[in-house]
Amino acid sequence: MPGDYYEILGVDRNASKEDLKQAYRRLARKYHPDVNKEPGAEERFKEINRAYEVLSEPETRGRYDQFGEAGVSGAGGFNYGDMGDMGGFADIFETIFGGFGGGVGTTGTRRRTGPTKGDDLRLDLRLDFREAVFGGEKEIRIPHLETCQVCKGTGAKPGTGAKTCPTCNGQGQVRRATRTPFGSFAQVSTCPTCNGQGQIIEEKCEVCMGAGRRQVTEKVKITIPAGVDDGTRLRVSRKGDAGLRGGPAGDLYVYLYVEPDKVFTREKMNILSEIKISYLQAILGCTVTVDTVDGEQELSIPAGTQPNTVLTLENLGVPKLGNDAIRGDHMITVKVNIPNHINAEERELLEKLAHIKGQSHGKGGLEGFLGSLFHR
Repeated sequence: MPGDYYEILGVDRNASKEDLKQAYRRLARKYHPDVNKEPGAEERFKEINRAYEVLSEPETRGRYDQFGEAGVSGAGGFNYGDMGDMGGFADIFETIFGGFGGGVGTTGTRRRTGPTKGDDLRLDLRLDFREAVFGGEKEIRIPHLETCQVCKGTGAKPGTGAKTCPTCNGQGQVRRATRTPFGSFAQVSTCPTCNGQGQIIEEKCEVCMGAGRRQVTEKVKITIPAGVDDGTRLRVSRKGDAGLRGGPAGDLYVYLYVEPDKVFTREKMNILSEIKISYLQAILGCTVTVDTVDGEQELSIPAGTQPNTVLTLENLGVPKLGNDAIRGDHMITVKVNIPNHINAEERELLEKLAHIKGQSHGKGGLEGFLGSLFHR
């Protein structure tokens, strides 16, 4: 799950809008993929953008403060490739990377108007214990944005096209000169006519209403590898949202959660369980049938087995993730059931045995005698 957005930006929960903006500028300058090529920088940059996206707007910030991520999850993921469609972020980026400031003649960075990659998506999937052990195929339903097949992502009605925006002359930005005691400055902002695209559609596609994408729900089969554990993340390429203007789709990340089992628990590659046997079985030894993830198996109980002894069924544990030819073991803890009450015949036989062993068997003595059998 996403981290705390205030912690991501390094501000306290009472931070003002200006504090948030300054923190965002500082971190965005540090982690922008065009500047920072270190592994993980791009993911960090996306987290920073998402945090500022939520906290910079009073309405979404209020929902986040009250409900956390669940209160704003409907806003969807954030992709830095879509910055051209978000005026607030663009104004800050113009400041960070040179589009704001300097003389009236300063040239700002033009918005990206070509194809951009779509957002990555996340899906949480629950598995039962055996599904996690052995893997297999699962069919899932993914709601995501798909490129409109009618207009091929252009947003224009078939047979029509787009024309250069007359307001910004295709730049996607408008500039406004401001005079101050320190000189003249130019502020660059998103063109309000074309929303930064540089072009306007003459006739919108009737299917996607000019968006170039439409919401669909797709059935997808995914392969669950044997040996996955709680929190394992799978990546399904190109099953995220379709990109803008015909850009490639993002990826789908499936997070796996394993439901607890009534019989088995897991410790890395080993499976753990318990069995209960009688004190006579523990003394004399026996063979019992036990449940495993592979079905019922025979387990030999040696004579004189002590309580809490752990017996091993080799190679009946969890397969190694990525190499299911290697498996862990099934570790079985033996619990010995000592009865609270016995009938007269049982008592007579046990008293004879106690006599043979030289054990007293008065009140409380029999219990002491039984206990001594398991602590020799």
